[in-house]
Amino acid sequence: MAAKCCRLKREFFLRKHILTTSSTSSSRPFHHPQLASALHCGEVSLEALAKLHGTPLYVYSADQIVERLEMFQQAFASRDHLVCYSIKVNSALAIVKLLTERGAGVDIVSGGELARVLAVAPESVGRVVFSGVGKTAAEIDLALTAGILQFNIESAEELELLAARSARLRQKARFALRVNPDVFAETHPYISTGLREHKFGVDIRQALAIYKGVAGNRWLEAYGVSFHIGSQIRAAEPFGAAMERVSKLLRQLRRAGINLQTVDVGGGLGIDYHAASFDAAAKVREYAAALESALEAFEGHLLLEPGRFLVAQAGALLARVLYVKRNGKKTFVITDAAMNDLIRPALYQAYHEIVPVRPREGKPRIVDVVGPICESGDFFAHDRKLPPVEPGDLVAILDAGAYGMAQSSNYNTRLRPAEVLVEGAQARLIRRRETMADLFAPEIF
Repeated sequence: MAAKCCRLKREFFLRKHILTTSSTSSSRPFHHPQLASALHCGEVSLEALAKLHGTPLYVYSADQIVERLEMFQQAFASRDHLVCYSIKVNSALAIVKLLTERGAGVDIVSGGELARVLAVAPESVGRVVFSGVGKTAAEIDLALTAGILQFNIESAEELELLAARSARLRQKARFALRVNPDVFAETHPYISTGLREHKFGVDIRQALAIYKGVAGNRWLEAYGVSFHIGSQIRAAEPFGAAMERVSKLLRQLRRAGINLQTVDVGGGLGIDYHAASFDAAAKVREYAAALESALEAFEGHLLLEPGRFLVAQAGALLARVLYVKRNGKKTFVITDAAMNDLIRPALYQAYHEIVPVRPREGKPRIVDVVGPICESGDFFAHDRKLPPVEPGDLVAILDAGAYGMAQSSNYNTRLRPAEVLVEGAQARLIRRRETMADLFAPEIF
């Protein structure tokens, strides 16, 4: 009888934990397929991946990334549009290839990102838009020679440089002026970009004069207008408000005889890192409705630049617990992953849900989840209620597919993680773990 009670108690605990985890299945691909099983990505066990590839390890779901792309393609199906993946959020070549093979374009902000596109999807270069405030002459030349779709120009000075490089190469350049619609978006100040005091774009009130000023240049084609008001914006209203101001500019340009072919609405649609359930499709539909209602009579090509929304929830950082340390009233769960692997909590005080890969029976504890780097800022969570874990256990840091590996470093001479892409029941290594030889290769002594 006692054994039966113990078994029922354990099943109750495990079922409670699994339901808590699997209730996110509509927004995350990570789940427990059955009672007391290890956490899976799709049909693949994270325990098996850790055994094969070690930890820390980034794991991504190809199925969810494709599903998110299709949400945008379906929501804007009635309009001529192109979804341009914002490669800066996760520049893994395998992910770029996955998306471009399904019709996506790419939003780049550097010559290096263009080189990634050329390396893995050269046939899609005509679907590339080049954003960023500090394009160099060499980067502009590379993009002109490659034949990208358009340059998103962020200053009158940059437009002068584009004209000069186009004339030198005798290659006409299509450009869109990035304007600041001066719309406030409630987000972290480091990722808000659409106000006059930000370094990005030009004041929307100056745009008409800039377009008129280059109207006679034989090497420049005024092709579009672009804007981007920030990142991790969860409400649709700011996007609609920004589009309304840009629509007013489009009317002014038409009256001046300047008819643009594209409107680039940027990216920035956010996810909910805290929610147990997140209806991604509904969010995309709300976003589409807000833009459509403000686009008015524009019949040209609509460009969209989602990044985080496509890949964030498709990824997790897998880590192994090294120690559980008690220091006075504090308990620290020390993992083999660190801030160099995922800097968002230290940089933005960002929240990431953390779950044991194989739950243990017992009462949750209030802990700090930290890494081994010699910095007090090396943490993933402070005062977080976490189910019991012991040294050797695996934990998954969720929603880490965006700005995780892309912002990683070798601080403390740590090797950056390997990356795995899961599609259905198949998992493949898309980036091997670095070696010390990789780190030392550029150095001279």
